[in-house]
Amino acid sequence: LPPLQTLLYDVADGIATITLHRPEKMNAFTALMRDELVAAFDETDADDSVRAVIVTGSGKAFCAGADLSSGGKTFDYAARGDAAREAYKVGDVYRDGGGIATLRIFRSLKPVIGAINGAAVGIGVTMQLPMDIRMASTDARFGFVFARRGITPEAASSWFLSRLVGMQTALEWCFTGRVFAAQEALERGLVRSLHAPVDLLPAARALAREI
Repeated sequence: LPPLQTLLYDVADGIATITLHRPEKMNAFTALMRDELVAAFDETDADDSVRAVIVTGSGKAFCAGADLSSGGKTFDYAARGDAAREAYKVGDVYRDGGGIATLRIFRSLKPVIGAINGAAVGIGVTMQLPMDIRMASTDARFGFVFARRGITPEAASSWFLSRLVGMQTALEWCFTGRVFAAQEALERGLVRSLHAPVDLLPAARALAREI
């Protein structure tokens, strides 16, 4: 892997741990994070010593969604100079950045466990949907907040979410755009289990070793 700016990457005991690492920004998603996630999953696929992958976040959040610090320019790709985006163009259509990341996770050759350690909204929750198993801290919060931002759900989430939690729950969460607690995520089937914050990564690693 090239030097990473938005992720931490570690392999131990056959388990690769990918950590979203912009803690000062609540691990907000950027074009660079998109590209580094794709590169990290290319690495886990190619490394025969990796038998399972855990994805988690640094600090108090898992991922607070897209980095909107540039305001309206966030989605002005020409002004932003996202040259790598051209590589994902299909005909005259650009793929959304979240979708590029989630479909790469979906195509992972190794089982992927999400260890959701804190707030997860927008792309922070939609990137979890193609993971094979999601485990959450009791401090985690989730939100499909797109309606409240005036944008459509992205990252293939309208396909994945209803298959995980059913159409009724998927529609409720997307129509309201509300943020909900980890307990509701467990009750509705979004996550497998809840853990005390200090126990989350050990539990994820134990499951990864069993796999």
